[in-house]
Amino acid sequence: MAKKVGILFGMEDTFPWAFIDKVNELGGGEIIAEPVNIDKLEQGADYGYAVIIDRISQDVPFYRAYLKNAALNGTYVINNPFWWSADEKFFNNALMSKLGIPLPKTVLLPSHERPTDTSETSFRNLKFPHDWEYIFDYVGFPAYMKPHDGGGWKSVYRVENPDDLWNKLSETEQLVMMVQEEIVFDDYYRVYCLGKKYVHIMPYEPRNAHHLRYATTHQTQGAELEKLLKTIHDYTITMNEALGYDFNTVEFAIRDGIPYAIDFCNPAPDADRNSVGEENFAWIVEHSAKLAIEKAKEYVPGKPNISWGTFVKDSVK
Repeated sequence: MAKKVGILFGMEDTFPWAFIDKVNELGGGEIIAEPVNIDKLEQGADYGYAVIIDRISQDVPFYRAYLKNAALNGTYVINNPFWWSADEKFFNNALMSKLGIPLPKTVLLPSHERPTDTSETSFRNLKFPHDWEYIFDYVGFPAYMKPHDGGGWKSVYRVENPDDLWNKLSETEQLVMMVQEEIVFDDYYRVYCLGKKYVHIMPYEPRNAHHLRYATTHQTQGAELEKLLKTIHDYTITMNEALGYDFNTVEFAIRDGIPYAIDFCNPAPDADRNSVGEENFAWIVEHSAKLAIEKAKEYVPGKPNISWGTFVKDSVK
């Protein structure tokens, strides 16, 4: 019987269908791909997928529960829904700081409004006012403020000075925000990483309109470019090994030849042909299909088979 690879669709249409076609082309009838089809979810039931690629569960709690149930039955879920549920950008920064990855200076701020069902007594351990003088001296201005666990460029602010920060912080309600040093970059890259081993480095211009962000090229040249790309490759592998993600993008801002990791928690990254372009699209389709087939061949029904990063694995030894 053929082993099944499923995909949970996100908002895009181009990647999922191309992925399905490529798996069916490369699978030789032994591995077949299809959209995941859910008409019920019974506790503990096995719905027969060897591998599922997740493109949407961050927005749909029902799908997240479905994927955790599938993982319990041995499905290899890309990406691990248990870790993805617990993950956040501020922790990722803290972890990378221990691994020697260059990062913008970053500080976490309490939410502007108290979380629902809390009161003043819930915050007796929090000193008011915060040590704003230290924070501002450490991070500097201009700076960026963003949710500590968010994504998709939602609620991201550029702040020019303390008053600007406080004014914009007042708009964030109960969001927990982190404030981050601005890296004025000479070059910028977005990097696909699949299976913690396949790496595709793409010049990227985040200041362009969304559909033109990949319409750029290397600003660094010659031997410096070769050295830079090697460093980016090695950092990308190190970061995804630590986090355990099998489908992720990492973004690096290059300042004075040093790649600073800006964003590296994108477990359902943009893979739409219309934004990433034909060359990048062909790479992500080919290698995601290759990865899914590799994992499907390893599948044993009922045997837990899910990826954990070195941070978790080292913590339970």
